[in-house]
Amino acid sequence: MKRLLTVTEVASDLRVSKMTVYRLIKRGNLPAVRVGRGYRIKAQTVEQYLTNESTPTKTEG
Repeated sequence: MKRLLTVTEVASDLRVSKMTVYRLIKRGNLPAVRVGRGYRIKAQTVEQYLTNESTPTKTEG
């Protein structure tokens, strides 16, 4: 079974507020599964989100 994270765990890992995670879910930027009254997010999904949303850094050259 894949590891599922709570909104609180994702917020802590990303160092953002829980509200930010809820907004990402609502906008469809961060796919989540509704479980009861809460959401669960696959750890792999968070990794993919970070990879896709990363901005390249400028290098001197």
